[in-house]
Amino acid sequence: MTRIDSSPATAFDGITGRDSIGGGIPIPTLRSRTAYAPAALERDPGMPASSWRLRSDAWEYLRFAVKRLATESDTADALAADGEVHRNLRALETIELYWAGFGQRYVAAIGELLEAGDYRTALDRIGRVVNRLRHDTVPDEPRDEFLDEQERAEFTIDSDPRPRFEVLVVDETTSQDRDGLRTEALRLRGPADDFVYDYVVVPSADDAVAAVLTNPNILACVVRPGFSEHTRQKLSRDLQEAIRLARAEVVPGAAPARSSLASVQRVLGLADTLAAIRPELDLYLIAGAHIEDLAGALTRRFRRVFRREDQLELHLTLLRRVSHLYDTPFFSAIQDHARRPVGVFHALPVARGGSVVGSKWIRDLADFYGLNLLLAETSATSGGLDSLLAPTGAIKKAQDLAARAYGAKHTFFVTNGTSTANKIVHQALMAPNDVVLVDRNCHKSHHHAVMLTGARPAYLEAYPLNDFAFYGAVPIDRIKQLLLDYRAQGRLDEVRMITLTNCTFDGIVYDPERVMAECLAIKPDLVFLWDEAWFAFAAFHPVTRRRTAMAAAKRLEQQLGTSAHAAAYRAQRERLFPSGGETPGSPAADDVWLAERLIPAPDARIRVYATQSTHKTLTALRQGSMIHVYDQDWVRDAEEAFHEAYMTHTSTSPNYQILASLDIGRRQVELEGFELVQRQLDLATSLSQAIARHPLLRRTFRVLTAHDLVPAANRDAGRPMPLRDGLASMWQAWATDEFVVDPSRITIEISRTGVDGDTFKHEHLMDRYGIQVNKTSRNTVLFMTNIGTSRSAIAYLIEVLVKLAERFEEARAQEDPDVLVAEETLMPPLPDFSAFSQRYATDGVLPDGDMRAAFFRGQQRGAVEHVSPAELAERVGRGEQPVSAGFVTPYPPGFPVLVPGQVISAEVLDFMAVLDTREIHGYDARRGYRVLRPEA
Repeated sequence: MTRIDSSPATAFDGITGRDSIGGGIPIPTLRSRTAYAPAALERDPGMPASSWRLRSDAWEYLRFAVKRLATESDTADALAADGEVHRNLRALETIELYWAGFGQRYVAAIGELLEAGDYRTALDRIGRVVNRLRHDTVPDEPRDEFLDEQERAEFTIDSDPRPRFEVLVVDETTSQDRDGLRTEALRLRGPADDFVYDYVVVPSADDAVAAVLTNPNILACVVRPGFSEHTRQKLSRDLQEAIRLARAEVVPGAAPARSSLASVQRVLGLADTLAAIRPELDLYLIAGAHIEDLAGALTRRFRRVFRREDQLELHLTLLRRVSHLYDTPFFSAIQDHARRPVGVFHALPVARGGSVVGSKWIRDLADFYGLNLLLAETSATSGGLDSLLAPTGAIKKAQDLAARAYGAKHTFFVTNGTSTANKIVHQALMAPNDVVLVDRNCHKSHHHAVMLTGARPAYLEAYPLNDFAFYGAVPIDRIKQLLLDYRAQGRLDEVRMITLTNCTFDGIVYDPERVMAECLAIKPDLVFLWDEAWFAFAAFHPVTRRRTAMAAAKRLEQQLGTSAHAAAYRAQRERLFPSGGETPGSPAADDVWLAERLIPAPDARIRVYATQSTHKTLTALRQGSMIHVYDQDWVRDAEEAFHEAYMTHTSTSPNYQILASLDIGRRQVELEGFELVQRQLDLATSLSQAIARHPLLRRTFRVLTAHDLVPAANRDAGRPMPLRDGLASMWQAWATDEFVVDPSRITIEISRTGVDGDTFKHEHLMDRYGIQVNKTSRNTVLFMTNIGTSRSAIAYLIEVLVKLAERFEEARAQEDPDVLVAEETLMPPLPDFSAFSQRYATDGVLPDGDMRAAFFRGQQRGAVEHVSPAELAERVGRGEQPVSAGFVTPYPPGFPVLVPGQVISAEVLDFMAVLDTREIHGYDARRGYRVLRPEA
């Protein structure tokens, strides 16, 4: 039998130290097989360090290895199995400390059975764990006599259909105390409870951080002051570094009045760390003599303070709090409406299936979608259903719960996509002739919104990735320079808002906290709109969350209130205004401002908006989107205008099914979002590694990394794919680099296939194998994983890529390689925004212009002519400056190459000539470009 080369047993270095045993319980040495050299199996560098996979694979491989021990007669295979057993037992003995259910003693007991040669009993015990992890059923009563009563009771959980979660307890306890705690939890469990839970007990603050980083089932944490500071587990360097980073980056909160005791400070520090890692966790404190004082002082950190004897109250509180996370007010209202007998006398014939179920011709609609869809359809806003335009009941509560989940102060549901969400925010915040700094390659909805509001866009240029035919993101020094230019021209007061795409279609992610801080240092009342259409999932992972707009706004607000920030601000102002403090007109040269990482004034206003296509990356029906608001001036400066804009763009007949899906999708991410996102990132890393390591695939395809997608000047000299090296490596990159790459997106360079991206997408992936992708460029294909991606789907994609690589390699062997090289060199550079024509430019010095005037002139009969690409090229060659009459938007990627009033340049025409997308909005291939006629 051939040994598996990439055994996950060796990959547990991501959780445990190599050859180390955590927890102090010895793993027995298997008799007669100690000669096996563990170094024979080296660490698999491609195995991600996500604990859900490490744990499940460890039990799977342990079962496989024990089966081999029980059945193999070959000495070499038996020795290999012995080595795998050893490493898996060591890894699991550490991992199981951070999960409820089986625990370290269970693992040690399996080791003792193996030491005694009782492989069959050990295999039975291992199988129970594997079945639970697979969500299969196992016998309610274990067949062997080896389990104690505590472990025997554990198996009753598997037959309980109620949702199950885990509660972390941080305290230095004995094994007897831990058993007593779990026994008490089982005793308190009642048949009327909606949920069941079990305890994970860890002794130290380090172990608490490790637990919440590795165990997504934990939904609450109970802190007892008796915990120690550092772990006795022999963890890997990666996990140790992740713990250090997590504990080091917390912004200190205000300490209570009676906080001189070191023990209180330790408790506060741990609470702040856990809340920063997993905001969805509920924190509770078990206190002693000073419980009355602590109850008032620690309210911000802990939901409630208990005494040790209050076990029943704690039990009820845990269940009640999870029920609040589980609550879906609008989805429940829809369900209730569907069950009620009602008479329909409003303008919706399809309601209750009235026009469908009795029809001879369209009854298949109900057969296909199900009767519940029709029973839930209504145009009523009463009876508990609420109105989206003026919500006061179920919808309002659902939106408030979403704000809690995403870290916003206010959240609004949108049922016609993020394109509309963007227009709502622009209209609410911008007025005619306000200047908005706009990412040049942002989604077309922003450009349309600018036109509708009458604001003047000043376009920011993202760095181009000419080798791959798409743009990156806008470097911070370009944003700062443009703001400084407006200041130099005396027009900074006209700049109202900055809008940027985070993350981009191709996965380039900004550092919103840095961008907002440095911009606010130049103009302290700027408003920020972050288009996070593709980034909604990021709020539910401790590393990706820090780069979401809402998390960045909250963190920035906390920092502005600290004394350390005020001191740093004063020190920097002395350097930036060397000849008179803050005297107007005496700032240092722009080079000084660009070289420093600017610090905003403590009284700068945090005004942040984020639009998210929830349906793109989380559970929601198509067009389900959200607007998140973190605006300190909401009531004074934005609320009324926002509601008017919301009324303008929101249908009076919103789709209730979309609203219900947004509501229940919020429930999902609060209860299991961390697990789903962690799995998504892990699977994406597995895909990239499979392509990079497979001999055939790496000859045909190339995975683009941060080194390809982010210029060296905009990132630290780190690893090209940080998550591949462990959580700590990714954490460090996402904490320091100006731009990072979303690891859930895998961009594959396909030049060696000999076909362009559009052909590869349609003819090879979709038509032949049913693989659906959103985006290609001339020589790249983007594969996006999501929370619904499975390991089987990844395996199928790899299988398809192997088949295609074989096909392309056969075809390539018969082609002249010089032809391919010649084709690659024909790709022109990506065009920058040329300029607004002189008629629509504001002042000829700064880049903003009156796009709205150009747009409406382009709607006038007789003001527009259609010109072919060839004739336009001739005009440009003669030195003319033809002006675009409308938007020209290739889709994907969905941003306009031309906007109304823009000068049509040779660079734009060259780029359009080789564009491989089949869908271009605003361009008629038969008639040509729409061009404004010169005015008399």
